[in-house]
Amino acid sequence: VQLVESGGGLVQPGGSLRLSCAASGSISLIDTMGWYRQAPGKQRELVAIITRAGLTNYRDSVKGRFTISRDNSKNSVYLQMLSLKPEDTAVYYCLADELGSRYWGQGTQVTVSS
Repeated sequence: VQLVESGGGLVQPGGSLRLSCAASGSISLIDTMGWYRQAPGKQRELVAIITRAGLTNYRDSVKGRFTISRDNSKNSVYLQMLSLKPEDTAVYYCLADELGSRYWGQGTQVTVSS
């Protein structure tokens, strides 16, 4: 399974971004997909995940601001981020779980700064 993210960038506080992640390779049995992030000097942390059936889970600090979605026909997962804050600055990594293995994308930088 290969994952390719896109959509990161520099945005002002209060702005929005939409991240995308497309999976390719042996993808027929992918279940959970989602996003983690890692800020400098900090551990990687869960942002949001979504199962193939559409069940979602978010970290508390992004609830009401971020929305995760997926398109199973395109083997893709998305993260719509609104009302961005400087503390959202991090490298965002896409993930996909298949048959007990977790795959990661290369990461995309999100910087929230004025």
